[in-house]
Amino acid sequence: MSKKILFLVPYPLEQAPSQRFRFEQYFSILKHNGFTYSVQSFLSTDNWQLFFKPGNPINKAWALLSGFVSRLGCIATAKEYEFIFIHREVAPIGPPVFEWVLAKILKKKIIYDFDDAIWLTDRSREPALMRILKWRSKVKYICKWSFKVSCGNDYLCDFARNYNERVVLNRTTIDTQHRHNPDLFQSANIREKITIGWTGSHSTLKYLEEVEPVLQKIEREFPVIQVLVIADQKPDLNLRFPLFIPWNEKTEIEDLLKFDIGIMPLPDHEWAKGKCGFKALQYMALRIPAVVSPVGVNVIIIDDGENGFLCSTLDEWEQSLTTLIRDTVLRKKMGESGRRKVINHYSVLSNSSNFLSLFE
Repeated sequence: MSKKILFLVPYPLEQAPSQRFRFEQYFSILKHNGFTYSVQSFLSTDNWQLFFKPGNPINKAWALLSGFVSRLGCIATAKEYEFIFIHREVAPIGPPVFEWVLAKILKKKIIYDFDDAIWLTDRSREPALMRILKWRSKVKYICKWSFKVSCGNDYLCDFARNYNERVVLNRTTIDTQHRHNPDLFQSANIREKITIGWTGSHSTLKYLEEVEPVLQKIEREFPVIQVLVIADQKPDLNLRFPLFIPWNEKTEIEDLLKFDIGIMPLPDHEWAKGKCGFKALQYMALRIPAVVSPVGVNVIIIDDGENGFLCSTLDEWEQSLTTLIRDTVLRKKMGESGRRKVINHYSVLSNSSNFLSLFE
């Protein structure tokens, strides 16, 4: 049988960070190593954008129905593929029926990939109906039925090993050669302002509230400071002059290079421990010193005081940001150290063999 892979993914290609940095950037490497592949997303591009807008319940229900119909089609063609790579889940609601058919009826080799603690939720007041629809207990069953499980950090691996011995630590990685490479972009002129930046999706904007008091105090003390957020939704921050750039795949790197300091606050709870430190890795790859919460994999990515700072309290956040604001040389030194670490341990180049091992 030829080395054919069917990728069953939630979102359209080149849209969601979890997909872009978990497997999409390995497509050319798969081709180079003799694999062929097809990709089927549950949501089309139009339907994906629909879910970012309020209202339209009928259209959203139709989008979900269309996704289920397309999944039925993939079951019919699955026999053509040796491997089925499932990112997060085949369908966003309901029990793992599709996964059961693929594993138990069609006897397919499932590579199950996730980079969040998707068996949990970070919504403290999630409605009971939503909990039932999401059916998060399915994660353990998909792990159990899979040929291999691909996880983004050790915390996720430990969970998966409760149900499957063939677990691969497959870190979320950065393309430090062709994309997150500051040397490919023209250096900015001397800046009048020092920019503290954050990037992420609407679902994680709430974590900025963790450090909002510090940012307010920093703004008052240092008129030279500005705060920039890059996201798919404008933040509601109580700051003097918060800047916002809508996330755009084409300008993402140039926009990130506007940061002088990158921040990644996180609450210390089980859901956050499943995070794979992607924001910090992006900053570091672009020689931007990272200031982050010491939660989950962040304590492995960041060498405190060398390529960034780990901050548990508001006082530590204030002290670390103040130190970097005042010391241009330290910002540059930490930035260089951070990029070296990403290249050596969290780059596509360093992880290619590991990724290919999923299909052995």
